[in-house]
Amino acid sequence: MRSTGVRSRHAPRDLEAPVERPIESDYRPVHPVDIGRAVSAQRHGSNDPTYFATSPLGAGGVVWRVTRTPLGVATLALRQRIGGSVRAAAWGPGAPWALDQLPALCGAHDDPDGFDASRHPSVAEWHRRHPDLRIGRTDLVFDALVSAIMEQKVTSMQAFSAWRSIVTWFGERAPGPTPRPMFAPPDIEGWRHVPSWAWHRAGLEPPQSRTIVESARRGASIVHAATAAHDGEGRDRVFISLRGVGIWTSAETRIRAFGDPDAVSTGDYHLAHQVGFALTGHRTDDDGMLELLEPFAGHRQRVIRLIYAGSSLEPRRGPRLSPEDHRDR
Repeated sequence: MRSTGVRSRHAPRDLEAPVERPIESDYRPVHPVDIGRAVSAQRHGSNDPTYFATSPLGAGGVVWRVTRTPLGVATLALRQRIGGSVRAAAWGPGAPWALDQLPALCGAHDDPDGFDASRHPSVAEWHRRHPDLRIGRTDLVFDALVSAIMEQKVTSMQAFSAWRSIVTWFGERAPGPTPRPMFAPPDIEGWRHVPSWAWHRAGLEPPQSRTIVESARRGASIVHAATAAHDGEGRDRVFISLRGVGIWTSAETRIRAFGDPDAVSTGDYHLAHQVGFALTGHRTDDDGMLELLEPFAGHRQRVIRLIYAGSSLEPRRGPRLSPEDHRDR
């Protein structure tokens, strides 16, 4: 592995040290829920230091998720049982909060009432095949905002690599018996004080790193205002008031933090193409995508999730992008 030039500030964990006992709970969803799909939507790439799955939920696997809650860091381990219930264990000072928030993470607050899938035959078929699709939420606004900012105008590979590097270098080691070293993201002040050289070493472009640092200066007020807003338009106004944050970043933040069933990430490199291909067999642009989704107003993100869950996505015809790396070696 090539050295990044960054010395980790995390001391190795003593393998002989006893692990604290977890708080455990059973979550029994009122309606069928695909827990794996709801939770994995918060994953940032295959090597995300905040997420790890031993195998798909429902097949005896465990999903591990590490978060920084309002009460402190928490590690959450989830196993879905036959019949749909979820056995959860949590470690760390934030464990009680993480268990209280678990239903929301698994989509309990997502209400599909008013969703008329019959407006398009393909959507109706995907909905029939995936009646357990629910949109989860984290209720962790600033983490969602930071991850969305990192993904602005770069490849997923670049964004996920930067997230992994900064969280590992400046986050906090996860409590509990995690299957590999895992970390919680920095708190708001931690994001604010990530040094410029670290952003550079992580491969994040200056516009994104400046936006994160400047957003952290207003972090607490942004979190409060976005949480207090009553709808997507109100939250858009809050997020877009930040320099460097546009409608795409706001929509991604609303989806991740609040499980917004109507948010649409216009300006995305692939999304309009995929929606057009799924619903018409042909590519379209943002305007065409919004027109196609208009009959499902109030549930447009739900339709997008169903497209990715149930349709044959458009094959990628172009060569794989190899982003230039201008970092010092």
